Amino acid sequence: MSVAELPGSRLDDWWARMQDTEAKRRAWRWGGPAVVTAVAAATRLIGLGHPDSLVFDETYYVKDAYTLSQLGYEGSWPADPNPAFNAGEVSGFLPEASFVAHPPLGKWIIAGGMAVFGADDPVGWRISVAIVGILLVVLTMGVAHLLFARPLLTVIAGGLLAIDGNAIVLSRVALLDTMLAFFALLGVLLVFLDRRFAKRRLAAHIEAHGTTGWGPVLFWRPWLLAAAVAFGLATGVKWSGAYFLAIFGVYVVVAELLLRRQAGIEFWATGGILKQAPVTFLLLVPLAAATYLTTWIGWFVTDGGYHRRWIEGGGEAWTGPLSWVPTAFQNWWHYEAAVYSYHVGETSPHGYQSNPLTWLFLVRPTSMYYQGLSNGNVETILDIPNPLIWWAATAATFYLVVRVVLRLRRRESVVTEALILTGLAAGYLPWLLYLHRTVFSFYTIAFEPYLILALTAAIGMLLGTARDPEPRRVVGIRSVGIFLGFCVALSLFFLPVWTALSIPDWFFRIHLWLPTWL
Repeated sequence: MSVAELPGSRLDDWWARMQDTEAKRRAWRWGGPAVVTAVAAATRLIGLGHPDSLVFDETYYVKDAYTLSQLGYEGSWPADPNPAFNAGEVSGFLPEASFVAHPPLGKWIIAGGMAVFGADDPVGWRISVAIVGILLVVLTMGVAHLLFARPLLTVIAGGLLAIDGNAIVLSRVALLDTMLAFFALLGVLLVFLDRRFAKRRLAAHIEAHGTTGWGPVLFWRPWLLAAAVAFGLATGVKWSGAYFLAIFGVYVVVAELLLRRQAGIEFWATGGILKQAPVTFLLLVPLAAATYLTTWIGWFVTDGGYHRRWIEGGGEAWTGPLSWVPTAFQNWWHYEAAVYSYHVGETSPHGYQSNPLTWLFLVRPTSMYYQGLSNGNVETILDIPNPLIWWAATAATFYLVVRVVLRLRRRESVVTEALILTGLAAGYLPWLLYLHRTVFSFYTIAFEPYLILALTAAIGMLLGTARDPEPRRVVGIRSVGIFLGFCVALSLFFLPVWTALSIPDWFFRIHLWLPTWL
């Protein structure tokens, strides 16, 4: 064997010596993610109480969360309540209900932080979202572990999300989108576990009964039931969680069809579509809907919520076959219809609105806070991802699409790529139906974990393994090391504009690489 054909590199040899016992390997498997989690905690918790005033849409969600905890529904406020609220005078809300555009769960979670730290403490406003943001990093590492089964890639996936600006900013302000991302990703992880569970069950059936006929109907699917709950919770934060339920419902059906075909079941298509698919629907959708409905329990058990007494106040009750439906449910349905009308008709212009067609290319970030100081410095919270991570992840996503097409033509497995791209599709593609709406680039946090996983998959391919020839392996290690080093350096460069640190105005402006970033 020539020198060029020798596998691995000196770094691989050193790493093998460092990992020569099970205890050392276990320390790496747990220690690496622990360090990433510590980084995520530091970037999300340090200085969380600054600014000590409501920023951007916190003006809605924080005050709604507080009245939700006090009234059981979102109450209204008098004109210009923010100065008093910022000063700690939080009791000025009114008992009249407020029309709100999103379900209650995210605001209940925000209210939990205020219950612990106090509604007069900015840390209390944001701590729950920050904790969820840290857990989102942990969960991303969990999914990476299942997909790649390589501890280094697990650490890279979590590390990239831990230091990315979009994920940092959306974990440091009390908005809903990080909670949506968390519950949706939890559902995706559970779907992946269900696929492995279903594969084992199918193999056991074939071993016992053979491949003739339509194949079994799998009723007991604990991971799928758990996924239904997770997707229901995601929808209970924002309605866009329902897209994850719908698209991953289709994913589950298609994955089952492929499993049956690969197992050699005689009537794999008809059995999968006519027998298993209806059962899969019944396992997913009703439980997700019931979970979503439970997030509204405060509205149902109180009398003052918006439209809670709509029929009693003169609204038209349902007649005919639906007349038996309880009045409370009819009132709630009317409220939901009003919310839907608001969402599809929301076109009010906003200075930082962003067309979804541009999201993957980082054209228009969202400025959430800007304050000029008397010394000439500025403080800003600019919700912009780490540009290198974001653009590289976008390129990796397009590469995965091409890779899937090529591998399918060769009838090769695309399990990892399919899960990542399905998650990205669920979080991103539905927004292309609403190009006329007023939307913002920070909605991308819902699908950012899948962008990070796509980038991690590409990094894994570039990195290679210790079995690769030494020249190829060395190039891969050096390329990945240089890339990750630049990612860390760029995050340190952008960190002040993500966290409202006091910086000179000129320093802020050198972060504005495109005219549309201002």
